[in-house]
Amino acid sequence: MANVRMGMIGSGYMGLTYAEAIAQHVKGATLGAIAGGSRAPALARSYGVPSEPSVEALLGRGDIDAVIVTSPDQNHCEQTMQAAAKGKHVLVEKPMAPSVKQCDLMIAACQKAAVNLAVVKTERYRTLTKRAKQLIDEGAIGKIRMLRTLSVYPVSLGSFILESRPFYKDPGGGGLFMSIACHNVDFLFWLSGLSATQVYAQAHTYSDLGAPEQSVMAQIRFAEGVMGDMWISSELPAPSFPNAEVRFQVVGSKGLMDFENYGYLDISRGEKWERDFVPEKFDYLNDPKSPIRLEPHIGVVQEFVNSILEKRAPDVGGAAGRAAVEVCEACQISARDGRAVDLPLH
Repeated sequence: MANVRMGMIGSGYMGLTYAEAIAQHVKGATLGAIAGGSRAPALARSYGVPSEPSVEALLGRGDIDAVIVTSPDQNHCEQTMQAAAKGKHVLVEKPMAPSVKQCDLMIAACQKAAVNLAVVKTERYRTLTKRAKQLIDEGAIGKIRMLRTLSVYPVSLGSFILESRPFYKDPGGGGLFMSIACHNVDFLFWLSGLSATQVYAQAHTYSDLGAPEQSVMAQIRFAEGVMGDMWISSELPAPSFPNAEVRFQVVGSKGLMDFENYGYLDISRGEKWERDFVPEKFDYLNDPKSPIRLEPHIGVVQEFVNSILEKRAPDVGGAAGRAAVEVCEACQISARDGRAVDLPLH
């Protein structure tokens, strides 16, 4: 196979994102057809590909080798299993699924069908975050001891997100919390190279957003005595906190690191902070096709395509997607039961 022919399941903002990435930037792949969502016909026309009336029709096409699943997370398990049954490789958006049980079903289906299953983890593919990982791996701050991450937003943005994505209110899905937190959790795993062993969390909704778990604070115990802290909230009063959309702070045995994925990367050298990297800015609302914005999405899709062409497992597979969902689900259980939850869950 010299070229991977890709189908798109989902036609919203992320469907546009990946259609543009494939059409303009990814090597070794072409966009073949789109299905799912009211915007599918228009999106397909704009890229000159067929629009299928259903996911089943898309998966029945003999000229589709792989699919990108960008539908709401409560649909990921069923659609991934359908795709695997038709022999299609699968790249699934985050969160992989709303529960570990569903993740396991997806992994098993893809293993049985001998197709690749990859999970979108864009934070691994930004220039800034790759630089942070490089510095840590080179020992710039020594051995990791503590990790902290926060993604907090003003309530106005939380309201806008829920209005534009009402499926976040569906109790069958992972909600806005899991959509955000699965990125943060995966990145903590990737930075540290460690697994989590226990979670204790509190969750609440203080505003009138009408959705559960809009604010979550969690303590995450990692292997080797490393401590982790995660704060996710979409209901802060304006103006919220600066540099808090995707923020990470790392304490090492001989230094510190502080970075916001869209803003800056700072590292301590001696007894002073130094600014190591500043990323280019982009407007994700008004310029969704900006190559700067698309950079990590291009990286995700290119790696998936390469794994298919090279007949190997993807770098970020089902196990990584499952691990992030497991911590998020443990947060939900801990908050509900008022107790620490040991990992693994099952």
